[in-house]
Amino acid sequence: MDRQAAWELVCQYTASDSLRKHMLAVEAAMRAYARRFGAEETTWGIVGLLHDFDYERWPDPPDHPLRGAAILAEQGYPDHVIYAIKSHADYLLDCPRVSQLDKTLYACDELAGFVTAVAKVRPEGIHGLKASSVKKKFKQKSFAAAVRREDIVAGAADLGVELDEHIQFVVDALAQVATELDLNTGAGA
Repeated sequence: MDRQAAWELVCQYTASDSLRKHMLAVEAAMRAYARRFGAEETTWGIVGLLHDFDYERWPDPPDHPLRGAAILAEQGYPDHVIYAIKSHADYLLDCPRVSQLDKTLYACDELAGFVTAVAKVRPEGIHGLKASSVKKKFKQKSFAAAVRREDIVAGAADLGVELDEHIQFVVDALAQVATELDLNTGAGA
């Protein structure tokens, strides 16, 4: 698998800069977890990068992610990559999360979006962000209201990682690519 080809696919199907950045954020978190777990970093990164590439065109379930899965199959992506992407959708009951790759994608998806939202409202962006600050924003139901907090909690538990540790791990992974994600500064900077 080729990361550049995956990025070109993202760009072909996704015009939204914020959605592209979300996929880049999930890619960064997935790569970091691959290193932690001793998994194949390129594959895990590509799963994170491609997980929502079809969302802008087909946002309604089950079109997302099934339309994307069909495109990936046509392009010769491996079955385990396609399965992991399909498994991040709770409504696909025939795709339970079984592998560490599947569980990690699910655990990182909503959290990467939430961490990004928190970083965007801080003058210093993602730099110096702590899990405790992210969890404080969890309690504000109106903040990033579309993010399903229960999915973040369940994802960490399913992955077997303590929630605070998981949050900080993802924060640190995103901080490594802060420039690419436009997270060096936030509101008021």
